[in-house]
Amino acid sequence: MNAYLIIDVGTGNLRVAVCTAKGDVLALQRKDIRYYNDTKYPDAQYFNPDNVWKDIIDLSKEVLSVAKKDNKDLTIVAGTSTSQREGVVLIDIDGNDIIGLPNHDHRGREWESTITNPDEVYKKTGRKVSSLFSALKVKGFLNRYPEYEDTLAKFTSISDWVTYKLSGSMVYEHSQASETNLYDVQNKKWNEALCESFGIPISILPPLAYAGKELGSILPEISAEWKIEEVKVLVGGADTQMAINSTAPELNDLVIVAGTTTPIVKVKDVYTLDDRQRTWTNSHLFNYQYILEVNAGVTGLNLQRLKQFFYPKEPYEVMEKELNGLSLSSASTTIASLGSLICAEPAPLTIGGFVFKTPVNHELTRADFVLSAIIDMAFSIHENLKVLLEIDDNDTDFLWICGGGAQGRVFMQILANVLKMKLRIRTGFEQASVNGAVKLCNKALGIESDQTHNDYEEINWQDSPEIDLLYKKWKAVRQQFRALQENE
Repeated sequence: MNAYLIIDVGTGNLRVAVCTAKGDVLALQRKDIRYYNDTKYPDAQYFNPDNVWKDIIDLSKEVLSVAKKDNKDLTIVAGTSTSQREGVVLIDIDGNDIIGLPNHDHRGREWESTITNPDEVYKKTGRKVSSLFSALKVKGFLNRYPEYEDTLAKFTSISDWVTYKLSGSMVYEHSQASETNLYDVQNKKWNEALCESFGIPISILPPLAYAGKELGSILPEISAEWKIEEVKVLVGGADTQMAINSTAPELNDLVIVAGTTTPIVKVKDVYTLDDRQRTWTNSHLFNYQYILEVNAGVTGLNLQRLKQFFYPKEPYEVMEKELNGLSLSSASTTIASLGSLICAEPAPLTIGGFVFKTPVNHELTRADFVLSAIIDMAFSIHENLKVLLEIDDNDTDFLWICGGGAQGRVFMQILANVLKMKLRIRTGFEQASVNGAVKLCNKALGIESDQTHNDYEEINWQDSPEIDLLYKKWKAVRQQFRALQENE
């Protein structure tokens, strides 16, 4: 039985899985990633690469042991990685790790205004100048840690750092390079003028490589520790693009990735920009495709935290059962606005909460609050999708959806009703980035697999008269929070 080792370094946790070419997960282990505050900046966090690498070694050993115990004829033929976008690892001239900067590190924010050609940056990179992206992270690091100016040799994405540690070969994969503000997305190459704008030497950027390229074999010392032989290391990619790949979309298909954040994307074969700079345009995993993206922000994270607050010890099934007991007509008693992003708005909404009539109704339940958060998610996705289709319309009556957020069937039905579109879900959608990596390995190795995850379920939308009333109330509450924020 041939299988793959998949390493997924997400925002919240690290996951390592062993999967068959059919997409069956034979073993999976996870561990939280620890972040630290950097007090030299107002909003900076980092992780220790040595600690994360040790966890990768240990978790890989565990999953390989479990998978082999249950499958005596198991052979690991390839390994690859995927990771959070915008995260990078800095590496010195001796090949040692200096620091890891995650996607939520904003140490470069105070230097955003020093970039004098923001329109040109958007035109070339498909995104605005932002401390979210890697160039300003590295610039901010060097400005406060000048002692590393002479020793910083390279930086690369977290997924490419993993394959570098596995194989000894360093690259920067194209979907991850999109997140640097240094990469010409249309022409799929590093841009020297962009590097000059950010004060980043182009020499510290590794060569570009497409997802699925073979880098070599796993280093002998790692193979010996894991008790595996001649395992090919394949270039991985960004977790959003890998999740999109799990749905096996065709050109011009729409995909929602319901994860910590909620990207809403369209798969394209031409480079497409928005004149009002509301979208991102990314390289996909493959050299002939792009991803046109809007993003509803931390909707998934909001729901996770509400679950932890209202249902700390109960499984999701309990929450789902209580949500099923509510109607949309009763949902209008509590309206939520929890800071989701809408790309048509001029600035993020940083104030939010729940609005309900006073005095507090004795019939108000914890499920009412969660339901209002779900409705907030659905309307936020709707608003962003409107912008995406305004820029690049197409005649379709369905979207693909994947990610852990798609497990909630109440949310899925409400979303279908709000969008007035069918939702298609592949089998195995919960582990979307892992399943996307399996598909990538199959493609790279030329394996024709009867992958069970090609099956899908379809959720049809239902006419819901309450939706229009809820939408008007939700818009009014969001405007109230916007006014409150502007008057602070």
